[in-house]
Amino acid sequence: MSKLDSEKVKTGIHAKRLEVLRRKLKEKGLDAALITKRENYLYMSGFTGTSACLVITDSKAFLITDFRYTEQATAQAPLYEVVRYKDSLTETINSVLEGKGVNVLGFEDTYLTYDKYVQYKSGLNVKEFMPLGKTLESMRMVKDAEETENIEKAVKIADEAFRHILNFIKPGVKEIELAAELEYFMKKKGVTGPSFETIIASGYRSSMPHGTASEKKIELGDPITFDFGAIYNNYCSDMTRTVFVGQPDETMKNIYNIVLKAQQRACEGAVAGLTGKEIDKIARDIISEAGYGENFGHGLGHGVGLEIHEDPRLSVSGEVTMEDGMVVTVEPGIYLPGVGGVRIEDVVVINKDKPRILTESPKELIVL
Repeated sequence: MSKLDSEKVKTGIHAKRLEVLRRKLKEKGLDAALITKRENYLYMSGFTGTSACLVITDSKAFLITDFRYTEQATAQAPLYEVVRYKDSLTETINSVLEGKGVNVLGFEDTYLTYDKYVQYKSGLNVKEFMPLGKTLESMRMVKDAEETENIEKAVKIADEAFRHILNFIKPGVKEIELAAELEYFMKKKGVTGPSFETIIASGYRSSMPHGTASEKKIELGDPITFDFGAIYNNYCSDMTRTVFVGQPDETMKNIYNIVLKAQQRACEGAVAGLTGKEIDKIARDIISEAGYGENFGHGLGHGVGLEIHEDPRLSVSGEVTMEDGMVVTVEPGIYLPGVGGVRIEDVVVINKDKPRILTESPKELIVL
């Protein structure tokens, strides 16, 4: 595909998103939306800068930013009229709204700080300032082909990084050294950076689900949990593998096999039509029946996209029904305080009754 054709496709995607959002605004009785969350304005416009807001009415779309980004915004968001603000963002928004017949303005109530809410509510010339709820987030749950392709590329680079790091694991190496090597490798492959602070938890620390890399040195007999991801073209990946330096004892072997069984069954069961809590239950029942229910204290997984954690959620409270094109993680774990833990995680695309598992790193027990 030529660069021109690619730009046409992107413009078409953003035009469709504008159409969908406008329909949703009308259904909610809103005249316009004020969008300030970066992931949401990126999704709606294509603008990747870090300082902007969108004002979208039933017929107009404005991207407001400062001097640093006006040229970039004009190039990246051709469907939007780019407006530069100098001193007061609130006054700039008012100037954009003037004469547009906007009486009811929607805002991102799940994102906006109270301070900003008060500032906008008192300063904007509208009759009502109404919550959007998760209007944008619900639109983002089902990924289009380009989004899925970006996630797939991020997953592939993380897979390559995992294979690479296995050659560096040995007693005496620090967790933070392994994290640095992982992230350096992924950056060389073209990613923007890690999806989140890299988790490398070895030995007794592996019982901490979010034990970010520390100064601890790897020791013979340690389990090591690697949980990391890459950001490629603004989209995130997320994977977890647990490996062992030397033969694990029977307890750790047992919980590894339980987690592996739960993870594989849940991956197979991540199908369209089930709710997040129904998929969560597949893995949770296996772990509970093995006697470790109290040691699996987090949700089974979450959506992945422009954010590392987004809707839908696979958890005991996950009410969203899975649809084709949703991209989620499946990551059960068992954690024994003072002993160690095991977690295994893949990225999965919901695809009717045949889930497409993007993560390709081996899941059989690895002993180094």
